Amino acid sequence: MTTIAASVAALLPVFRSIRRHVAVKTTSCLAEIRRLEMRNVQGTRKRLKDYFEESKDLIKSDGGPPCWFSPLECGSCSQGSPLLFFLPGIDGVGLGLIKHHHMLGKIFDIWCLYIPVKDRTSFTGLVELVEETVRSESHHSPARPIYLFGESLGACIALAVASRNPAADLVLILANPATSFGKSQLQALLPFSEVISDLLDLSFPYILSSMKGNLLKMVTASMVKGIPLQQTVADLSQDLVAMPSYLSVLTDILPQKTLIWKLQMLKTASAFVNSCIHAVKAQTLILSSGRDQLLPSKEEGERLCHVLQKCETRHFWNNGHFLFLEDGLDLVSIIKGSYFYRCGKCLDYVSDYVPLTPSEFNRVYAYHRVLSYISSPMLLSTSEDGKIVKGLGGIPSEGPVLFVGYHMLLGLELIPMICRLFIERKISLRGVAHPFLFTKLRENSCHYIPPFDAIAMTGAVPVSANNFYKLLSSKSHILLYPGGLREALHRKGEEYKLFWPKQPEFIRMAAIFGAKIIPFGVVGEDDLSKILFDYDDQINVPYMRSKIEEVTNEVKKFRTATDGEVANQHLHFPIILPKFPGPFYYYFGKPIETEGKSEELRDREKSRELYLQVQAEVEKCLTFLKEKRENDPYRNMLNRLAYRATHGLTSEVPTFAL
Repeated sequence: MTTIAASVAALLPVFRSIRRHVAVKTTSCLAEIRRLEMRNVQGTRKRLKDYFEESKDLIKSDGGPPCWFSPLECGSCSQGSPLLFFLPGIDGVGLGLIKHHHMLGKIFDIWCLYIPVKDRTSFTGLVELVEETVRSESHHSPARPIYLFGESLGACIALAVASRNPAADLVLILANPATSFGKSQLQALLPFSEVISDLLDLSFPYILSSMKGNLLKMVTASMVKGIPLQQTVADLSQDLVAMPSYLSVLTDILPQKTLIWKLQMLKTASAFVNSCIHAVKAQTLILSSGRDQLLPSKEEGERLCHVLQKCETRHFWNNGHFLFLEDGLDLVSIIKGSYFYRCGKCLDYVSDYVPLTPSEFNRVYAYHRVLSYISSPMLLSTSEDGKIVKGLGGIPSEGPVLFVGYHMLLGLELIPMICRLFIERKISLRGVAHPFLFTKLRENSCHYIPPFDAIAMTGAVPVSANNFYKLLSSKSHILLYPGGLREALHRKGEEYKLFWPKQPEFIRMAAIFGAKIIPFGVVGEDDLSKILFDYDDQINVPYMRSKIEEVTNEVKKFRTATDGEVANQHLHFPIILPKFPGPFYYYFGKPIETEGKSEELRDREKSRELYLQVQAEVEKCLTFLKEKRENDPYRNMLNRLAYRATHGLTSEVPTFAL
């Protein structure tokens, strides 16, 4: 153990070097966000040691039938929070979510199932117990959904309950379901379990090693969260030193006769669920590990994705069987990022949104660090007196605020803008986005790309009058691109050209709530690439034309009251040639007030005048930036690299004078 701890300590200078050379510029505001989060989680962040310590306390008075308990650290959830039932794996202690209790407790009412060590309730008996509780709570609170969180054996219980209650409003979150037991090595071991008990004793160190997870992954995950590396190493060292005592607790949790009983139950559970899985209609999220050495979970996740009616998967390639107990997994973020959190019968993109926490922001930002680094975003805003200032000081803090601008090629300007608003002003900018991002991207969910979860994490909503109304009424900061995909997927020679509909779509509704409208422009992104094969080229190729038409027809049309190019946005992906990137320049114009103009802007001509004014201001912002960037001495990437080489890799590169 000492050798392993020493190895971890030896990694310290390596990770310091990596962090120093690859991290993007960290402002004082971001550092403050991290300090605040660390202060908030002190005393709440639990480790593997806590799992074993609390398990030891639970099994001291081991008697009676299976029962429910609510962990104290879950705190008090908000009124109307959905109910969460945690169904444990073969350990049965119900503490499998211990590392997530604090965060889950903020958005769920949590109940955990405890199965005593000496209890011999059958699989169907456990299913009936959970089913009775589900029916009782559904009758008591019919408006709120019930979440069944299950791992391994618990996942089988959840699927069985869902198959027997197809009309119940259930949401399943399942980690490494034991429905694959028949294909596992444990299945081959089961017939000999009674006569090779010594082999079962040898399995405990193997199970324990699966629980502690990948050492390097744990360290890197802590770095992304902003947890000091010294603290992470100290925690890991404590766990490593305490491993012998963990082994004794594990043998108490799963004595030989109990382990044999649980293995036999896994066989029964797998056969039972696979015989009725076609009846499961509940919304399901499968979390499967790529390095599960107990079950073939990766393959099983893909199989269930195709078998279940409403299923998505998330693959965790470097994790083992005990997924919830490993570091680096943020269960709340996974649920939010997959749009699986709702408080009512249906998902409400506005009211069900849970704002980003600082650690979640760090993870979202981590996916896009390179883009932010090479683009060196320079932001300008306009104060109330009309003066242009560097930074975002001119952005109103109180909503509703409507950001209206030009959508650049592939929309890559989004992430730097959203991140800087969050870092500098702690403003969550909620985008109104094309339905394609919420439907088509998730259809092939067995191969879902994790960075797309940033769309949900940052609070984007599908474009609709209803969602727009709700965002305004909640006094949000809203991002709107009237040109939509037509601008984001523009063609050769159409850089910085607006494609807005003729109708003033957003003016009247903004005036109802007295929203401030901020016109803005962004230039520089088109310096990243050159379009080689655009829509006009692709539509002339028969195969590509059929694909474009197929995808376009599958997506729900939302601009039925207008016509022209903006209404008929054909979905395609331009083929581009990367170039040496130039900086991104953002300019937010002076806010346009609509407060007190609700009645005036009911008039069609008046609303159209204001609409054209906003459009003209966006064009002015673009013109201003295109002219000014010509005077930027560091517009060339080589000049920026040279500046950072002499002034520090995280230094802010100067730009043109105002």
